[in-house]
Amino acid sequence: MTTGKQLFSTLADGKLTVEIVEQSFPDPTGNQVLVKMEAAPINPSDLALLTSGADLENAEYSAGKFVAPMPEPFFSAQKGRHGMNLPVGNEGAGTVIAAGESEAAQALIGQRVACVPGNAYSQYCIADAGMCLPLGDISSEAGASAFVNPMTVLGFVETAKREGHKAIIHTAAASNLGQMLLQACKEDGIELVNIVRKAEHVELLSGLGAAHIVNSSDADFMAQLRDAIDATGAYLGFDPIGGGQMVDTCLKAMEQVAVRKMSEFSRYGSDQPKKMYIYGRLDLGPTILTPAYGFGWTVSGWLLTPFLQTAGMETVVAMRKRVLEGLTSTFASSYKSRVSLEEMLTRDAVLDYSAMKTGEKYLVTPHA
Repeated sequence: MTTGKQLFSTLADGKLTVEIVEQSFPDPTGNQVLVKMEAAPINPSDLALLTSGADLENAEYSAGKFVAPMPEPFFSAQKGRHGMNLPVGNEGAGTVIAAGESEAAQALIGQRVACVPGNAYSQYCIADAGMCLPLGDISSEAGASAFVNPMTVLGFVETAKREGHKAIIHTAAASNLGQMLLQACKEDGIELVNIVRKAEHVELLSGLGAAHIVNSSDADFMAQLRDAIDATGAYLGFDPIGGGQMVDTCLKAMEQVAVRKMSEFSRYGSDQPKKMYIYGRLDLGPTILTPAYGFGWTVSGWLLTPFLQTAGMETVVAMRKRVLEGLTSTFASSYKSRVSLEEMLTRDAVLDYSAMKTGEKYLVTPHA
């Protein structure tokens, strides 16, 4: 039995408590491995448990712990987790120090691996050998973000191919994931319309070779977006914002381009299929739609795990191989700050990474 520190999140009595607990980790069995965690990123998807819409400004912060009021409607919306002591941290990387009896698990002993244990903000974790990616000479820091963002990017590309699209719109495109998607689309010959909101983001993506960048802060944003859609034929989009009107804006621009190409007028608008996938909630407000998109439009959710479950083993294996080959290039991640488990629960750190600013990702180093 191994003991170490682990982060837990509990929502009860109108308050969110996030704290470090000394935990015992069982010996691995079967196809399990025990990983000494060395690095784990804080992704937006982690914040669903880590901060959950809590009032972080008015939280009580102490060593290895914070307690924050949970306002409505966020408290009631999470009724299913009330009173549950939940581990946090989707992915990370470290060294396998023990393994179960299976041949696959035993083969990983002593190897550095990336994994998705669901409790990566921990000094140790149990992971399934089949879900571990051996990193070879790649460091734990370079491999810590080997799953969520890279596999999501390739999932977008595969989704586009499956649905017969040769171009994609991506909002919040200057993010770490957005930069990966830019490179992957270039490699696969898929046109990409990058929507950003700052001039420095335009400059960043231009330097990475992006051909189509539109700035939502510009007065002529809609004209820019229409021109980019017209040039690329992008009638499929992926949006991590969720709330607000960006999805609506993209669908409107798609429809306006499609109508211009119609040879005959129709009171119903175009029959051009238009689709926006929402894959995140950077904005927790309602998604506003003002249907003016013709009669061929869809808004849907996109999550990585359901996609992988339908993709087929051959596709998933090929994706994992491609990620490993590109971990220090196409799928490289950068970090603003590196924090220990204790440091990630300080007021300054919590307020900073919960803001989810572009290019300001945190990396947790559990043994620091």
